[in-house]
Amino acid sequence: MDNLVLQHLRAIRAQLDTVSDRMMELTQRVGNLEVQVANMSVRIDRIDARLDRVERRLGLIEA
Repeated sequence: MDNLVLQHLRAIRAQLDTVSDRMMELTQRVGNLEVQVANMSVRIDRIDARLDRVERRLGLIEA
């Protein structure tokens, strides 16, 4: 029969492995979200520049 302390340490290690795996998954997901937000920011900047050009052509804003 295993020592009670060893049993608890094994249980703690198993839970720690689970937490570590979940943290890795969340880190990857957050990284993916950061890339998506950066891509959206670039697209918004392009749209903003295009809108400025259109407004200038229509004389809605001063150059």
